[in-house]
Amino acid sequence: MSNGDALVEVRDLVKHFPISKGIVIKHNIGSVRAVDGVSFEVKSGETLGLVGETGCGKSTTARLITRLLDATAGEVLFEGRDITNLRGAELKATRREMQMIFQDPYSSLNPRKTVGSIIADPFVIHGLEKGPGQRKKRVQELMDRVGLNPEHYNRYPHEFSGGQRQRIGVARALALRPKLIIADEPVSALDVSIQAQILNLLRELQREFGLTMIFIAHDLAVVRHMCDRVAVMYLGKIVELAPSDSLYSLPRHRYTGALLSAVPVADPEVRTRERKLLSGDVPSPANPPSGCRFHPRCRNAGDICSREEPQLTEMGNGTIAACHFPISDEEVTSILPTAHETA
Repeated sequence: MSNGDALVEVRDLVKHFPISKGIVIKHNIGSVRAVDGVSFEVKSGETLGLVGETGCGKSTTARLITRLLDATAGEVLFEGRDITNLRGAELKATRREMQMIFQDPYSSLNPRKTVGSIIADPFVIHGLEKGPGQRKKRVQELMDRVGLNPEHYNRYPHEFSGGQRQRIGVARALALRPKLIIADEPVSALDVSIQAQILNLLRELQREFGLTMIFIAHDLAVVRHMCDRVAVMYLGKIVELAPSDSLYSLPRHRYTGALLSAVPVADPEVRTRERKLLSGDVPSPANPPSGCRFHPRCRNAGDICSREEPQLTEMGNGTIAACHFPISDEEVTSILPTAHETA
């Protein structure tokens, strides 16, 4: 859990990708607004979830925080220091403190390298554990800690299962003892039977090493299991941010309510009730709707929704949401029948 100090602060973060036309002479004809004014903070020791449909900007936000992408505008503060313009040795030193676990354990590992050399790469890049013997010992310790056989040090990625490959990715991310781990849908490519093992491992490692984590997912059940607070993204913007218990028991934004309504429920009585399913497709981030970006798919949208963009507003219980017609306490049980039961 958090100790109250912000490790990461994201301020008005923007990332636009230009759209070009032409083969020989390229002309800029617009831009994809992948991230469009995102702000939040991650407290030291907590896990913040980022959720939303595919294409909402979750992974792009993660890559902006770790400086795998350069921001179009905005700031990323790490321990109070703006890192958006760092270069060279300063950027390299900062990257020791933040690591990523990627979604696909098949493509995120170099098939031509042994598992030992893959996990040792961070030591090589940053000039740590310089002796081969020291490096091998350290790597085998990491393999053992994440549930891999240290004797498989010289095996190649194709010799491991999907769950084992993701453990290799976890070991690599943990090698430098970073303060921040960004897990980008780390279990979505794994069998359901393996997902719980990886999630429990991440929670154990977080407690053991005092990690701060940004956990990206589209599976709301997984997010609830892992996260202290949850930020809901839609079309490049955060539309709701709340403590996990508050979000799942009393969502305020209509989009959040629709997502939670679609989550499968084991109770057969609840399964027979009407779901508040979303209509239509996500609009293009190259040409987002005016006003509230969710209004073309919202059953409760009014005239103001198409004209005026709602701002993130305090809704009580630590929740902020950007909605002109937020879900009321009385309304929540019709939108989410199990809300109060699972609070």
